Amino acid sequence: MTVADPTLARVKPSRGRAARERAAWAFVAPAMIAIGLFFAFPVIAALLLSLTDFDIYALANLDNLRFVGLQNYERLMTNPLFWGAMKNTLTFAVLGVPLSIAASLAAAVILNARVVKWRPIWRVMFFAPYVTTLVATAVVWRYLLHTRYGVINWGLESIGLPAVDWLGQPSTSIPAILMFVVWKIFGYNMLIFLAVLQTVPDDLYEAARIDGAGPWKQFRHVTLPAIAPTMLLVSIISVASFFQLFAEPYVMTQGGPAQSTVTVLYFMYEEGFKWWNLGSASAVAFVLFLCILAITLVQLAVAKRVGAYQ
Repeated sequence: MTVADPTLARVKPSRGRAARERAAWAFVAPAMIAIGLFFAFPVIAALLLSLTDFDIYALANLDNLRFVGLQNYERLMTNPLFWGAMKNTLTFAVLGVPLSIAASLAAAVILNARVVKWRPIWRVMFFAPYVTTLVATAVVWRYLLHTRYGVINWGLESIGLPAVDWLGQPSTSIPAILMFVVWKIFGYNMLIFLAVLQTVPDDLYEAARIDGAGPWKQFRHVTLPAIAPTMLLVSIISVASFFQLFAEPYVMTQGGPAQSTVTVLYFMYEEGFKWWNLGSASAVAFVLFLCILAITLVQLAVAKRVGAYQ
């Protein structure tokens, strides 16, 4: 009878594990390199850029580049244009996030009902705006909202109401853009809600009906608790999306009228590519990142407190 060498028994598994680790790193390496080159490196470079006075003169000659520390951030804190852009962005987020979530959840609940006919067709129709080109749809909506020959004003005048200059006055420009943004993105959130609604067991609804619960109580006590973690995810995604609005006001109003639709990202674009204050624009980007991070942490804390996730 041959006795196995215990030394070989220890060496062979360790060699096999090392080979598996090398293979794993070989598969992961391309993705890690891509993340490093196209995400980590630009983020670090932008952070360093925000600590300099990099402008068009430094772009022409790097000898003009100076390290200014936190001066760009200090100037932002005293810039009324930046605070105006922050106010507009918060307005978009505070109004748009609940509207977007409500519209997408309502559409998901309706399409999840078995009594609705042609559900696949409705799903495609609701999701189609999300996958269409943003600039093209923004241009179409700009003409729909036109004061003189827009379809929406034509509909208002046909029922005896006066035409509205939707994009030409501060009081209606933000609501007009909000209508477009909610219409554009609610289909994506709808699919997320629809997917999680289909995982809720029918036994829960059956038990609620036996206990005498109507549709509203079923929705409140069965549906909402079951989709609470998904609701948190959708709210985080929606907040980040509304804080990064740029193309919509850029195409539809160019930040007007009277800068009433200038968002933080739009302000950053003008600082960097209109005035060539790239150091200041980088500072705006990091302030925006900190705002989104802070709001996300608050959402997570509130959700944990109410038991939306563990």
